[in-house]
Amino acid sequence: MDTVEKRQRGRPRSFNTSAETGSVQALDRALRILAIVAEGSGLSLSEIADSSGIAASTAYRMLTTLENHGMVEFDKTEQLWSIGVETYRMGSAFLRSRKLVDRARIVMQDLMEKTGETANLGVAEDDCVVFVSQVETHQAIRAFFRPGTRTAFHASGIGKAVLAHLDEERVAAIIKKAGLEAFTEKTLSTMPALTRNLAEIKARGWSVDDEERNFGMRCVAAAIFNEFGEPVGGVSVSGPTVRVTPERLFEIGPAVRDAAAAITAMIGGKA
Repeated sequence: MDTVEKRQRGRPRSFNTSAETGSVQALDRALRILAIVAEGSGLSLSEIADSSGIAASTAYRMLTTLENHGMVEFDKTEQLWSIGVETYRMGSAFLRSRKLVDRARIVMQDLMEKTGETANLGVAEDDCVVFVSQVETHQAIRAFFRPGTRTAFHASGIGKAVLAHLDEERVAAIIKKAGLEAFTEKTLSTMPALTRNLAEIKARGWSVDDEERNFGMRCVAAAIFNEFGEPVGGVSVSGPTVRVTPERLFEIGPAVRDAAAAITAMIGGKA
């Protein structure tokens, strides 16, 4: 009697899970699979393999690797693969950053003209701040951060402005993961020193990176908030210490705080 082979759904019949669940390095094929899953509304393993032209056993290894990172999800009941929550988070982060960059530009331009120093925009990631936009001053000596530059929370104006508005447990978790590297002798590389500084920042509404990341440079920053009142990044003004003097901090600080408030309002956020 002829037998009909059942449609392979979630997993290949003879797959050895203990031996072959390691990380997959064929990134191009994995991204192809991810795109296929994203276009479907729940796909079987055989459908994914057929659409991608990849053997079912190889496709399964890629899917489980993506699943480990939250990029896809597997329904054990239906034996179907679908897009994961992590892809949504990444997509939302992209949309949020683009919205933030587009709407912040005019405020940053005004801030640069008011202070005469470079204005920066950064977004908060899990363990660092990423600079996404900058309006440079016309001064010959100026700060420069290439878009995509990453910097530590505890040693940057924007990073500390964000930390100041997080609860103690969240701050402790971030610092435990990222550490408190001493970039200069002025870096706040101990938790008590950082905690005291964060309290001051929260009280006045703006932070100062006083040569804590780079000698000869000061940065004044304030946090930007989303619609839930969560700090998602910040705006800052940075320049050489010969121009951004201690006396000027109390002129620049309120201007940066007001700029951050304006950007928060533009993206529908609330402090």
